[in-house]
Amino acid sequence: MSGASGAGQTLAEKVLARAGGLDRVVPGQIVEGQVDLAMMHEQGAQTVGPFHQMGAEKVWDPERVVIAIDHWVPASTEGAAVLHRILRKFAAEMQLPHFYDVGNHGICHQILAENGWVVPGDLAVGTDSHTNMLGAMGALAAGIGPTEMAAVLALGQLWLKVPPTIQVRVRGRLGPGVTAKDLVLRILGEIKTTGATYKAIEYAGPTIEGLSMPERFTICNMTTEMGAKAGMVAPDQTTFDYLAPIAKHAMHPLRPDADAAYERILEIDVDGMPPMVACPYSPDNVRPLPEVAREHVKVDQVFLGSCTNARIEDLREGARLMKGHRVAPGVRFIVSPASTKIYEQCLKEGIIETFTEAGAVFTNSSCSACFGGNMGILAPEEACASSSNRNFPGRMGAKLARIYLLSPAATVAAAIRGELADPREMM
Repeated sequence: MSGASGAGQTLAEKVLARAGGLDRVVPGQIVEGQVDLAMMHEQGAQTVGPFHQMGAEKVWDPERVVIAIDHWVPASTEGAAVLHRILRKFAAEMQLPHFYDVGNHGICHQILAENGWVVPGDLAVGTDSHTNMLGAMGALAAGIGPTEMAAVLALGQLWLKVPPTIQVRVRGRLGPGVTAKDLVLRILGEIKTTGATYKAIEYAGPTIEGLSMPERFTICNMTTEMGAKAGMVAPDQTTFDYLAPIAKHAMHPLRPDADAAYERILEIDVDGMPPMVACPYSPDNVRPLPEVAREHVKVDQVFLGSCTNARIEDLREGARLMKGHRVAPGVRFIVSPASTKIYEQCLKEGIIETFTEAGAVFTNSSCSACFGGNMGILAPEEACASSSNRNFPGRMGAKLARIYLLSPAATVAAAIRGELADPREMM
């Protein structure tokens, strides 16, 4: 469907206008935006050199900077240990109080989400491409490079080109065993990995409005795989209720105008939609899971984790399905919670016990197997069923390994069956 034309503004345009102190902005305009929150993980260590080289002596606002150790936790290589040391030293020198170090760590995006660091109307930036996830708060959240981050740390500002917006309107009811992950895979199959390059995607419609915050996080997280600058959901009562006990600073809730001009409007109806799967070697190679399951695709490893799907709701869902079953012979099943808080909750609820008694390994919170640099690395020719966000060649280790992206329930079904399976058959 072609875009809507009008004099109004999209959600992305409104947030960038606010950040730039302007009444309105248009796509293609350059805005000098005041940053509300800056986040770094290990890659942020590459920011320290440029920060000093430009003559900066202090961070613009230590209360607006969050550092989270998440990729190699604890450090698994000398290189990782060096990155951690650089960040620890920088945080101490700059007197940055919000450092989530080993023992109080988690995946950076989850740390921001569960601690209320990003709120409606914010311009938030981070040294990771999946910073898009925080757009679920009604913020414009985007990944930036280390030198850009150095400028943000020094000045608290960043210039951005206002992106055109694609609106994705979703209606219908997700059936039993069909989740927000299946929905975003379906959308990816339509938009493709380059279909939203340097654009904003605004998710709307009754189905989106009915989603919980964790489900909205999943959808905005994988906006990154569409090439987008940002993925956003307009704030509503669900957002406010989630943030009320945790918000770290004042909210500036904004909503798109009814006559906003969109580059494109994509309509999705989820009534009757089955679980979906992204097959090798691209997140947009999406097919209905029941169809692929009929091909009896064997798996060597299963991963339930990542910033996309390792929240407590995901792990509870997986544990419910796992109860009374065992991990299939010859399958390695890795479960990694998204944060230390979630790990502790899993401990209280017996979720860790459910998984480990079934033959899975339950790890500390981290990016874990997702990025192919720490634990759970795949060998050539191996296949993995994963709840993560990317399945490009080499993403989880060997370039010849095959990764299938699924919902948490579908990954557990694969762990039990030893092959891709429709989780609805086990519910």
